[in-house]
Amino acid sequence: MKTLFALLFISVSQIAVAQFYKKSEPFTHTYSIVALDSVTGEMGVAVQSHWFSVGSVVSYGKAGVGVVATQSLVNPSYGPKGLALMEQGLSPQQALDALLVNDKGEMYR
Repeated sequence: MKTLFALLFISVSQIAVAQFYKKSEPFTHTYSIVALDSVTGEMGVAVQSHWFSVGSVVSYGKAGVGVVATQSLVNPSYGPKGLALMEQGLSPQQALDALLVNDKGEMYR
């Protein structure tokens, strides 16, 4: 379950473009949790942050597929793309690797 939890912890939204860290800006804190009920197979994702309305760009889920969470400097395409990759049969880790392969902001996501 811990492995699935860690692997499901991937990324985010289709509303905006990818963000990049500016060294002149301080880091902020956002917390996400992804959970799986091993008995029922139900999954959920939640997020808390000082940023207003981050749930619209951090948490995604699709019944029968999985859940995705992203935070820090968000690439909003990761939620729908991550779910689509998992729906095509990729594991959560494979989906994450595919999303990050060409991401210049990877170290901040």
